[in-house]
Amino acid sequence: MSIETALKQRSDSTCELCASNNNLSVFEVPPAEAHSDKCVLLCDTCKSEIEQADGLNVNHWRCLNDSMWSQVPVVQVMAYRMLKRLIAAGEAWAQDLLDMLYLDDDTLEWANKGSAEVELDEPHLDSNGSTLNAGDNVVLIKDLVVKGANFTAKRGTPVRGISLTSNPEHIEGRVNGTRIVILTQYVKKM
Repeated sequence: MSIETALKQRSDSTCELCASNNNLSVFEVPPAEAHSDKCVLLCDTCKSEIEQADGLNVNHWRCLNDSMWSQVPVVQVMAYRMLKRLIAAGEAWAQDLLDMLYLDDDTLEWANKGSAEVELDEPHLDSNGSTLNAGDNVVLIKDLVVKGANFTAKRGTPVRGISLTSNPEHIEGRVNGTRIVILTQYVKKM
């Protein structure tokens, strides 16, 4: 059985990311060899978006809300990588989805091997000059008024599992269940 036939059977002849059934083709997920467990069936739209370096059609990728729950590891890897690209493009909803996505250790390692992470030129430093990394826990050192959310984040509030942004003076994290951007000068690494 050919790889394309196996993928069509696995996916019911639809794109494994957006469920479209137009112009489907096999896409090898790097680093991979040509085997159906390392390939996905994609429509032209998904494939061209994945292969281009910049300019994502953000609304098209809302389909990841469904496809990220696939039981097929290679589909999970592609959903993870695309969510990371969307986060790098500044899409907060993609971070919310990524926070919900669970990958076993082997799948996560594979997803990170070929993932194009945002290259950070300057380190993110907290108020004491300590380097901040994605996933770190910090505490607020000042009361912060959160614009648009109608609450004040109090001094001493912990922010767990922060995300880094392309701006070294900003981090993202959840406070009172709301994802906000925080200036690094107002946090201290825990």
